[in-house]
Amino acid sequence: MATNGSTMLEPLRQGLPPLDPTAVSSAASCALPARFEAVRDARQFTRRTLDQWDLGDRFDDVCLVVSELVTNALRHAVPGAPRALGQEPPVRLHLMRWTERLVCAVRDPSNDSPVAREADDFSAESGRGLFLVDSFCDSWGWHPLAGTLSGKVVWALFRLQPAG
Repeated sequence: MATNGSTMLEPLRQGLPPLDPTAVSSAASCALPARFEAVRDARQFTRRTLDQWDLGDRFDDVCLVVSELVTNALRHAVPGAPRALGQEPPVRLHLMRWTERLVCAVRDPSNDSPVAREADDFSAESGRGLFLVDSFCDSWGWHPLAGTLSGKVVWALFRLQPAG
């Protein structure tokens, strides 16, 4: 990702002890093509990464959140976004781990804010994704990208149990 770590992590500091972007113990990211099969690719990438980090026990919750964030990006952010020939895929998944936190972040080309459905509108055909994200992670949010990149990052934070 072309943004600097402190810019991307700024919203993650709200209500939490300060995070030092240089203290990320592990990070991984993958570009995802603009097709719905990319959701499967994101789940597989998440499985491999969490297994490498010995966090396989968190896979179910994290995978559900990653699936919803990537699906939302593909459904709502990619269709109208212009794409130059040779430009990297429009959606990118980032996984970042600290000692007691895991962050899943999905970058997409839209500047529009994500819109969560109200809890009483759960019977709607679509729009439940952010409700599920909110239910399975400890906090989530979004912020616009800065600098030469356009679009936004939608992130979800999971608290991890300290080792030992």
